[in-house]
Amino acid sequence: MRNETALGLAEARGPWARVLRFVLYAALFMVFAGPLLALMVGAFTPTVDPTQFTLWPDRLSLDNLERAVDRNVLDYLLNSFLVVGGGLALQVLVSVFAGYALARKRFRGSAVVLVLILATMMLPEEVLAVPLSVLLADLPLLRVSLVGSLVGMIVPVAAWGFSILVMTEFMKEIPKELEESARLDGAGEFRVFWQVVLPLCRPALGVIGIFGFTMIWDQYMLPLLVATDPAQYTLPLALRSLRSDDQVGIGVLLVGAFLAMLPSVLAFLALQRSFIRGLTSGAVKG
Repeated sequence: MRNETALGLAEARGPWARVLRFVLYAALFMVFAGPLLALMVGAFTPTVDPTQFTLWPDRLSLDNLERAVDRNVLDYLLNSFLVVGGGLALQVLVSVFAGYALARKRFRGSAVVLVLILATMMLPEEVLAVPLSVLLADLPLLRVSLVGSLVGMIVPVAAWGFSILVMTEFMKEIPKELEESARLDGAGEFRVFWQVVLPLCRPALGVIGIFGFTMIWDQYMLPLLVATDPAQYTLPLALRSLRSDDQVGIGVLLVGAFLAMLPSVLAFLALQRSFIRGLTSGAVKG
């Protein structure tokens, strides 16, 4: 019996086939991981010419990191963590409650709500920039300005259409019988949600956690609209500012880029099991 690959081709066997696979995997590794390794090595290597990157440095040094600290890169990193922490917590909270309402409850206009949520994902950030800046400058009803504060970067990302749709579709697949059995045992609405539905959504929580973290961490337009002082910059916005400064060397930019990349990688490694289960769960249902 022949084993077939994901492309439907017969899997080749023999020593030459192993060599070919090794070369192919090595080439793919260099294409995808090579730039990241070069960035990591360059951040801790005294680099004068930005075109002379290497994966095998002659010596390592913390000089670039010390200069980056002097340029307040760690303060920008802290701002990014504060925005991501608050924004992601609110985003997950809104997503699970909205998904539960849309998936488990029947009410008039639910289809319209889903269409409107989907429509928000089709609008580019540049289109939303002007109305968003107006709203943040004078928040309706409260008459409060969120411009010039980290709160102004957190509130707009508290709800994201992608996360809501993921939770909605995942919760629709949970059998109704589990919910009905819990109600027969005397469980109330919140207990059914907290002890029956939500524990079964851990794979989906991993998916929205990783995508939500990456979306908020990579925000550039939103901090650009809200920040009025360099002390309020997040790391992605600060990298643009540092790049425009002629006195900042390439080493400081490499350290900043490495620090900007590292949290997303660590977040994926921490949630990869739930992430993979969430992506594959739809393929094995029914």
